[in-house]
Amino acid sequence: MQVRDLSRHGARVATGLCAAVALLAQGGGAVGEEVGSETVTPIKHIIYIVGENRSFDNLYATYIPKRGETVSNLLSKGIVKEDGSPGPHFADAIQYRATGTTGKYSQAPEPKTPYTILPVPTILNAPAVPLPVQFGVISSTGVLSPAFPQGDPEIPLDEQDLLDAGGTGSIPKNGADTRVRNFSMLPPIPFAQTGLKLPYDSYEGDTIHQLSQMWQQSDCSMRHATRENPTGCLHDLYPFVATTYNTAPGQTPTDGSQDMAFYNMQAGDAPILKSLADDYTIGDNFHQAIMGGSVTGAIAIAFGDNAFFTDAHGNPAVPTGSITNPDPVPGTINTYQSVGTWIKCADRTQPGVAALQDYLASLPYRVSAKCAPNTYYAVRDAEQAYNADGSLAPVDPTTMPPLTIPHIGDRLDERHIPWAWYGGQYDAAVRVAKGSKTLEDQLFAAAYCIECNPFQYAKDVMTTPAGLAHLKDVTDLFNDIDNDTLPPVAFVKPDGTLEGHPATSKVDQFEAFIQNVIDRTKANPKLFADTAIVITEDESGGLYDSGFIQPLDFFGDGPRIPLIVVSPFSTGGHVVHTYYDQVSVLKFIERNWRLNRISGRSRDNLPNPVMQRDNPYVPANMPAIGDLFDLFHFEDEHHHPFPPFPIGHDHDGGGDHHGNGPF
Repeated sequence: MQVRDLSRHGARVATGLCAAVALLAQGGGAVGEEVGSETVTPIKHIIYIVGENRSFDNLYATYIPKRGETVSNLLSKGIVKEDGSPGPHFADAIQYRATGTTGKYSQAPEPKTPYTILPVPTILNAPAVPLPVQFGVISSTGVLSPAFPQGDPEIPLDEQDLLDAGGTGSIPKNGADTRVRNFSMLPPIPFAQTGLKLPYDSYEGDTIHQLSQMWQQSDCSMRHATRENPTGCLHDLYPFVATTYNTAPGQTPTDGSQDMAFYNMQAGDAPILKSLADDYTIGDNFHQAIMGGSVTGAIAIAFGDNAFFTDAHGNPAVPTGSITNPDPVPGTINTYQSVGTWIKCADRTQPGVAALQDYLASLPYRVSAKCAPNTYYAVRDAEQAYNADGSLAPVDPTTMPPLTIPHIGDRLDERHIPWAWYGGQYDAAVRVAKGSKTLEDQLFAAAYCIECNPFQYAKDVMTTPAGLAHLKDVTDLFNDIDNDTLPPVAFVKPDGTLEGHPATSKVDQFEAFIQNVIDRTKANPKLFADTAIVITEDESGGLYDSGFIQPLDFFGDGPRIPLIVVSPFSTGGHVVHTYYDQVSVLKFIERNWRLNRISGRSRDNLPNPVMQRDNPYVPANMPAIGDLFDLFHFEDEHHHPFPPFPIGHDHDGGGDHHGNGPF
């Protein structure tokens, strides 16, 4: 693709642009057209890196920010101590199991009783031997194979030893993770992932993360509501749901309590993520937009909405199967009758619908369920509509039809702003889709995350040469960074080995990928001077988090996920508490490049939150999500700071200057 670089105006903006941003900060409308600038801020490039399946507390449970900053995590709440042991307020995170049933799904089942000991954590899907060793990319002693002299090309050669370590060894497949300290006698609270037998550089078990299960794990009810937690989400049913939702009577569950594990930064875990938080800016109130897994998470990242089943013309249609039914099997408390892909969530007679609809109606603010009549929405991972080369993929009841609803790429195209999705091993996936049988292509194509690329579900992207030109390989990202051909908006997804997903990857591999992108960007000082590298996850992966949740519709918000912004305009080790979700990144892109809203119903229509000093994690004007602007501190060309955005201020002055509803 010939990328037309529209972003070069030097490291600093002109005085007129400074005045424009200052006007915005003081409550003015969008004035980009008046100053003739391409962006509202000095940010000319955004590199949006998406990892896999980590909650905020899973990674930042014991993070201590610099003096003067505060953070909401397990340590600050007294749930754990710096050494990872139970803290004085450990009871705030005790996990429960439901003990009765009405025969109907409930997102907040009662009655319930606390666990005395957690279910045993398991190594669900984690490899005994690292996959790169199994497939001959690298030896068990860290020597690269002659057939793969570069190893995984998305990390430097001196980091390739991350590929040869961390397997579960002799632990039986899906068995108890005996590496966890005190694994069979864990108290019913979050526990330290790592220890003497389980170093940081290790694979750990996966856990459940689908929409119905996540709502239950969050245990949201107005019966639980307080001023600090006005939506009443207690986060106290994680292991219960994980071990019951798909287990028939008498069977041993393969899922366990690994959803309660956390990494301990105070003990040296996640050192790169800690260093980035120390040097730049993080958000500790950033959420996955849709309860559920990677597909719905990806859809939110690009579409700002959930997807639904359609016919060949893009009209709502009835799936041929895979309809979810979370009502319990008779004789069980919580074994779902069907773990399906679709739900008709406007129909209260459908299993699982009435409970969530009633909860949304009980909230102390008005919220739409965003469930259109006679429409089936996705509640878990759906198969992709297209192969990597644009050909149609095989169809079954779990296949997402080609999506015709608008996405952020459409809005960027309207303004002729270049953008790209850089997917790890995309080129190999294209070659395999076109018939390649080589070992190298087959191996690397298997590492391409098809379901993580939201644009691979979009008909207008996958069926035209211009659309397909937006899809590139991560190695193209490196070339574009080096050659000053990076488009203004770059979505980045590492391959499956490096994305940090539990069981199939490791956090240190994701850290190595992040650091590689940052180092390469900084090696081009002109580029780094006007770039924001946004680092987050696609969703929380069903891993425990203690943060406030603001329900926005039937599909979420979900739990917190990490948010890091690396930029010359986000230095200082700050922690921002403004309420965000994944659609906040889209709001930033729209505001910075003066784009239209994605659609009349997408989440980017929500106002920016009014945050309260005495209750800093709960917007006073719910429902609301921020646009990330208060993660930055911009200066003019004379290094004078712009007026800061005041707490509680709607950065767009309360209206949508493109006529698509309130901002």
